[in-house]
Amino acid sequence: MAYGTLTEICFYLFIIMIVFGALVAVTSQILMKAVMGLALAMFGTSGLYLFLNSPFLALMQILIYVGAVCIMIVFGIMVGYTPRELAAQAIKPKNTLLALLTSLLTLGVLELGLSRTQWVQAIGAGAGDFSLAALGEALMTRYGLAFELISVVLMIAMVGTVAITWNGKRRGLK
Repeated sequence: MAYGTLTEICFYLFIIMIVFGALVAVTSQILMKAVMGLALAMFGTSGLYLFLNSPFLALMQILIYVGAVCIMIVFGIMVGYTPRELAAQAIKPKNTLLALLTSLLTLGVLELGLSRTQWVQAIGAGAGDFSLAALGEALMTRYGLAFELISVVLMIAMVGTVAITWNGKRRGLK
């Protein structure tokens, strides 16, 4: 088998992974199956990044989307309310009005702050190498410890969320 043929077969397999995963993600009635479809589509996208000769983007695709987003959705499924619990807590019109007013107030404050700010270019902005190679090297060398510490803090926050929710559900608190 020729190298070009094997490459084309791998390319089409990644395309099939993306299409099949996307179809499962948007058509599934079960949320966990939808997450698995999303993860499959993201793995396929990572494979396409490899074909574009960008292994850094391929690994970041797996790390961020498959490793973080899909795991966060799974945690959301685990700690979220069941449909029966949601039906018991119907949204009251008073809460809808308060949410709308809070959203409009937040939007107004943000718009006011952004429109009145005098934007100036930061000192040293535009200087330096912002290529993907330099970014990847900086993340893995100069900022590697900070990158890992942030991931540990996020993991502790997720485990704490699961523990708090688990105890609240066991005690019957909502």
